Amino acid sequence: MKYLLLFLLVLSGFGKATAQDNASYSITGTVKDSVNGQPVEFASVALLKGNSGAQFQSAVTDSIGHFTFKALPRDTYRIIIGSIGYKNKFVTANFTDPATVGLNLGTLQLLSESTQLTEVVVESKAELVSNKIDKIVYSVEKDVTASGGSATDVLRKVPLVSVDNDGNVSVRGDGNVRILINGKATGAGGGNISDVLRTIPADQIKNIEVMANPSAKYDAEGSAGVINIITKQKSTGGFSGSVSGGAGTRQNNFNGNLNYNVGKFSLSANLGLNNGWPQTSHSYLRQTFEGESVNTVQETHGSSRSKRNGVNPSLNLGYEITEKDNISSGFRYNDGGFENQGASQSSFTDNMNPSASNAFGAATYSKFGWKGFDWNADYRHKFAKAGHEFTFSSQWSQNHMITRYSNDYTDFYQDQRADNDGRNNEYTFQADYALPITDSLKLEAGGKTILRRFKSDFTNFTPDDSGQMVYDPENSNLYNYNQDVVAGYAVGTLSLKKGYTIMAGARLEHTGIKGNAQNEIQQGLAPFTINYETFIPSLTLQKNLSMGKSLKLTYSKRITRPSMNLLNPFINRTNIQAQTQGNPDLDPEVSQTVEFSYGSFSQKATLNAALYYRNTSGLIESVAVPLDGESGTIATSQNIGENNSVGLSLFGSVNLFKIFSLRGNFNAYTYKPNTSAAYSGIQTQTGTYFQYNAFVSGTLTFENGISGEVFVIQNSSRRTIQGTNPSFNMLSMGVKKQFWDKKASLGINIVSPFKKDLTFNSRTTSQNFSTVNNFSVPFQSFGFTFSYNFGKMQYGNNNRSKINNDDMRQESQGGQGQAPSN
Repeated sequence: MKYLLLFLLVLSGFGKATAQDNASYSITGTVKDSVNGQPVEFASVALLKGNSGAQFQSAVTDSIGHFTFKALPRDTYRIIIGSIGYKNKFVTANFTDPATVGLNLGTLQLLSESTQLTEVVVESKAELVSNKIDKIVYSVEKDVTASGGSATDVLRKVPLVSVDNDGNVSVRGDGNVRILINGKATGAGGGNISDVLRTIPADQIKNIEVMANPSAKYDAEGSAGVINIITKQKSTGGFSGSVSGGAGTRQNNFNGNLNYNVGKFSLSANLGLNNGWPQTSHSYLRQTFEGESVNTVQETHGSSRSKRNGVNPSLNLGYEITEKDNISSGFRYNDGGFENQGASQSSFTDNMNPSASNAFGAATYSKFGWKGFDWNADYRHKFAKAGHEFTFSSQWSQNHMITRYSNDYTDFYQDQRADNDGRNNEYTFQADYALPITDSLKLEAGGKTILRRFKSDFTNFTPDDSGQMVYDPENSNLYNYNQDVVAGYAVGTLSLKKGYTIMAGARLEHTGIKGNAQNEIQQGLAPFTINYETFIPSLTLQKNLSMGKSLKLTYSKRITRPSMNLLNPFINRTNIQAQTQGNPDLDPEVSQTVEFSYGSFSQKATLNAALYYRNTSGLIESVAVPLDGESGTIATSQNIGENNSVGLSLFGSVNLFKIFSLRGNFNAYTYKPNTSAAYSGIQTQTGTYFQYNAFVSGTLTFENGISGEVFVIQNSSRRTIQGTNPSFNMLSMGVKKQFWDKKASLGINIVSPFKKDLTFNSRTTSQNFSTVNNFSVPFQSFGFTFSYNFGKMQYGNNNRSKINNDDMRQESQGGQGQAPSN
């Protein structure tokens, strides 16, 4: 805590020193949206001196749209205000009265680039991608090919983000990313978040925010940062709504939205449905074991038929008690799952003992489902001074995961039946306080508590001598897990002369963990307790060079806590050939990133380029070793050492012609882990590897409401110390026609038109064994989309909860005891 107090004193003293250095003349103002009256944050403000047109100073608006120019000589000034999605605004300021030392321009309203006012429509045009001081924002509403898909499909098109064939999301190649919905953790996060994303229709999403280097205000969890999915919640007067969706050869979805806003009361309701047609996938697995006493090969060819479905309704209420006091509450429900039914044929060859060779078949069935909700209640009080406010937020998240699976073998292995019942309750309380001390100095501080209560009941059944399925105590497990996180933070933002802005912060977190794994047969599953503190500093220095151009230097520190399924020491034998076991001795990963970036935007082109260096200590990877006396492997997550990575990130867009625009994203980084001595013997990937993800798209937009897009993705394979994970590439295209004064649209989308199935290859090699896994899944899709808006609608900023639970590393973002998914 002494570090936080020292930090506040230094910032406060710096702000006073800066204020004393001011000259006698100043200009202030507040920038707001002309339609909804909301502050325009991070708008660029250029101050031109006299009639020369030369820029004298520059500034960026703060969270309440406020800007200030100080130390000005007497003169006539021209002010230019610009922000992505708005028309530039020009203002003249003239100090003619000798007694005037400060000029307040009041509220300055920005008009959108394309504002259409009719009896029922208020439409504001925004860029597809915008670059803020602390995040990149992707406008899903402006994406021609997004309709008809899912949240997973949209995330593949967001700068810095990549999604693999299993739906696992990473930022700049790092999978330790926390995914939020409307700034809040979802109750489904305790399960397989990648499957939850597949059930959220893209038509339900408004924006996606990516924060690769969050400030100390945000939870320290997640070395890759935070992805915030903002759904379509509208703030309008009267009654309004929309319906949208799509149908295709791979999946179907529907989204409906209703809004009612009268006086001080507001209500919005949303319903999203997703249903996938049954799809057949094919797989090939080859495991080779070689040593002094073993020389075996096992090959398996299999196929499975799977089907997914999901429903995501939500309800939000708001009430303004007074002009300064507001309460709100929201409820979001998640219900979904998938079902797999498959068959496989295997051959086992023992080169040292040919008589032990065998061939056998297997029939498999699995069903994974989840039900959960998030219920939040928030209170906000605004003081007399603009930007001075207090917020208290609370949230209860509950998730119930149920897994059923069976494996029936013709020979060689024992049949299995299993039920896994997992429950998670999460309680969050958070308080935030913001105080603008001066026009140039703003302080924010707050505290947060997260209480998590997990319970997993894994029950396994195997046949007895008569063939009846009976309870198997050795392979069953009851696991209770508690995690408590208590945190406090302080962040200061200081605006200096000549376009400099400093944002510095500090956060202190305490983590307490208790685990109790109960098993009747296995030994060594004693309860364990873990406690540790983490100090998290953050620093951002930004320099506005000229209108729309800036340089930024950022330092951030992040941690990745291992989740329940990584700590549970129970051995999971769901897949006999690839068993897993948790490790209660895991420490959290700690990563530190330094990034230098350049940003430039104009009506014609946008460019964001960043060089970054990241050091990750306590690197967590899954390490596989051969089973003792059996055919197969067992994998356990371990702290293998550290990794030093250098990366380059580029994003750009350009309007080549009036109707044609081109955009692309490229991110490349190095992977070369320095393993500890305990793992040097099993490490087979010892070089320096360059990994990348990239996409490019071209969009045509005609004045008659017709638009089209072609989109291409290419992601390289990912390395581990023992092998490679699959690469990914995809081609999609779409055409959309708007009509009825842009209130309705119809579209056609095509995904992977030239390949029915996409194939993914992975390999694991180590001492005495190697595993090759090839998997092909249907990806080709042809479908149509539709949308219709009714009433007077305009998307606005709602009083969303401040809850941001960016916590816990998930192994492939999945849960314990879950059957493999396709």
